[in-house]
Amino acid sequence: MTLIGWIIAFSLVGGVLSVLAAASFLLIPESWRSRLLPAMVSFAIGALLGAAFLAVLPHALESPGLRDMHAITGTVLGGLLGFFLLEKLVLWRHCHADECETHAPDRRHSHTSAAGYLIVIGDGVHNFVDGVLIAAAFYTDIHLGVVTALAVAAHEIPQEVGDFAILLHSGFTRGKAFFYNMLSSLTTVIGGVLAYFFLGLAQSAVPYVLAVAASSFIYIAVADLIPGLHKRVDPRATFEQVMLIACGITVIALAHAALH
Repeated sequence: MTLIGWIIAFSLVGGVLSVLAAASFLLIPESWRSRLLPAMVSFAIGALLGAAFLAVLPHALESPGLRDMHAITGTVLGGLLGFFLLEKLVLWRHCHADECETHAPDRRHSHTSAAGYLIVIGDGVHNFVDGVLIAAAFYTDIHLGVVTALAVAAHEIPQEVGDFAILLHSGFTRGKAFFYNMLSSLTTVIGGVLAYFFLGLAQSAVPYVLAVAASSFIYIAVADLIPGLHKRVDPRATFEQVMLIACGITVIALAHAALH
C-alpha cells in the first residue's frame, strides 16, 4: 500500500469508524452505557499518554537531522498552550457523558440549538488536526502511524458517544446527529491528505508536527479526561481507573513493540 493509502485508511479508522462505533454503542441499554463509558475513558487516557510518551515524542526527538531537542520540547509546550486557547474558544472541548457544562444546550430553543452546531464545528476542527497528526506519524514510520491512529480511535469513540448525546439533547434527531457527526469525521481524512502533500514539500516540519501530536494527546488526557475521573473517589473506582489506564498504556506499548 502507498503512503497516502495508509494515511487515508487510518484516518478513516480514527474518524469515520469511530463515529460508526459510537453510534452502535448508543444502541445498547443506557444502564450498560453508563458503566462502560467511564471505563472507555480511563482506557483512552492510558492509550493517549502511552502513545505520546512511548511512541510519538521519542520519534520526534530521534528525527534525523534534528539539531536542538529544546525546539521539540518547546513545541510541545507551545502546543499545550495552543490547545488551552482553542478550548477557551470552545473549539476543542469535548464531552464524554450525556451532560456537559461546556456544551450545555440552550433549553429555550427546542430544535438544533447553537450548542449543537458548536459541537459539530469543534469536532470538525479536532478531527482535522487528528488527520494532520496521523499523516505526520505515517511520514515518520508506518508503525508509528498505526499506533497514533489507534490512540486517536481510543479517544474518539467515547468522545463521539458524548457528542451524540449532547446533539440529541440539543434537539437533533438521531438521523441528523449521525449525519453531522459523520460529516465532521470526514475532516480527519481531509487533514491527513492535505498534510501528506504539505509534509512532502516540507519534511523538516515532521518532527515538529509530531511534537504537536504529543502535546495534543497529553492535553486531552490530562486536561479533558482525567478531571472527570476525580468525580468518583471511592477506592474501588480509583483502582478500576488505574488498572484501565495501565491497560491502555500496555496496549499501546505492546502494539508499538509488536509492529517493530
